[in-house]
Amino acid sequence: MAHDTLRLTAAEAAARLGLPPGVHDAPELARRLREQGALAVVITSDPHDPRDRHDWLDTPHARGWLTRPHGGPSDHAARFQDALAQGWVAADAAVLARLPDRADAADLPVLSADETPAACTPARDTATDLGVYAIVDSPERVRACAEAGTQLIQLRVKVPRDDPAMAPQIAAALQATRTHGATLVVNDHWRTALELGAPAIHLGQEDWIELDADDRAQIAAAQTQGLQLGLSSHSLWELCRARGAGADLIACGPVWPTLTKAMPWHPQGLDNLAWWVRMAGRPVIAIGGILAHAQLAEAARTGAATACVVRGLGDDPRATLPAWQAAWQQGRHGAPLVPPARPRPTLDAAHRAGP
Repeated sequence: MAHDTLRLTAAEAAARLGLPPGVHDAPELARRLREQGALAVVITSDPHDPRDRHDWLDTPHARGWLTRPHGGPSDHAARFQDALAQGWVAADAAVLARLPDRADAADLPVLSADETPAACTPARDTATDLGVYAIVDSPERVRACAEAGTQLIQLRVKVPRDDPAMAPQIAAALQATRTHGATLVVNDHWRTALELGAPAIHLGQEDWIELDADDRAQIAAAQTQGLQLGLSSHSLWELCRARGAGADLIACGPVWPTLTKAMPWHPQGLDNLAWWVRMAGRPVIAIGGILAHAQLAEAARTGAATACVVRGLGDDPRATLPAWQAAWQQGRHGAPLVPPARPRPTLDAAHRAGP
C-alpha cells in the first residue's frame, strides 16, 4: 500500500483494513489507510444511494468533504485514474472525476474546511466589472489609489495577525476610501477589520483552514450584514473550497510568474483564468505577475471581474493608475477569450507535501 493513491468506498476501505463494515466513518477509515502508508485516500459516496453526494478526501494537499450538487458522470472512477495519468495530484483528480464533459459553474463541487460538509450554493451572476484592483501596503498608498479613482483597494501589511498596530492603519485606510467612494479590502487581519467595520476582507487558503468553526461562523454572520469575503485559489480543490466557504470573490493565480512571494504553483495562464471565470460561480480576481499594461488587458478579456496590480503601481499610484485603468477598459471592450474544455494542472504530481 505504500505510496498508493486509493479511491474506494467506505465498505471497501473497511474490508481492506480488516474492520467490520459500517462501524467507522470515512475520515477515520482514510486516516487509518494513510497511517498504513497510503499516499492519498478518497472515500467515495455510496454508489447505491443517489442522495449520497459526498466524497471524503485525505491527501497531502487537501482534507475534507467534496460535495457535488448532483450525481455527476457515471464513469467517475475512470476519470479519476485518467486525471492522475495526466499529471494531476489526487485532490484535483477527485474534482475532475466528478465534473461532466461540458461543465459549468452549476456543476462545481464544494470542499469543506473541516469534517462538516459545505453546502452547495447556487452560482451567482459574475458579469461584473470592478476595474483595477490595487494592492498596497500603507494607508498613504491607499489614499493615493483612491484619489486616482481606483474603486477596489487592498491593504496588505505583512505583520502578525491581530497586531494592535494594524488598527490605526486600517482606520486611516477606511477613512481614505470612504472619502473617495472606494472599497477597502483588508488582507489577513480580519478580526480588526470586522471591529472597525471594513466592507471587505481577503484571506489565503491556509488562513481559512486554520480558522476554527466559530471564527468562520463569525465571518459568515458578517457577510449577512454586507461584508464581502475574498479567498485565494491556485488549484481545483482550492477553487472548490473557496466556493464552499461562501466567498464573494475568488482570486485565481498566479496568472503569470510572480516574485511577490515564493509558491509551488505553475502559472495559470490566460486559459486557466478563463476556465476559472466560467466555473467559479463568483466574480474572479486575476492576480500574479501582472507587470505590463498588455497583460492587464488580456486578463480583462477573460471575463475576470478585476485584476490586481501591485509592483506596477510604482512610487506614485496617482501617476501610474490612469494607464492601468485605460488598459483594463481596452481589454474589457476586446474580443472575449474562450475558456478551454478543461484546465491544465497547476502543481507537479511529484509535489507530495501540501503547498
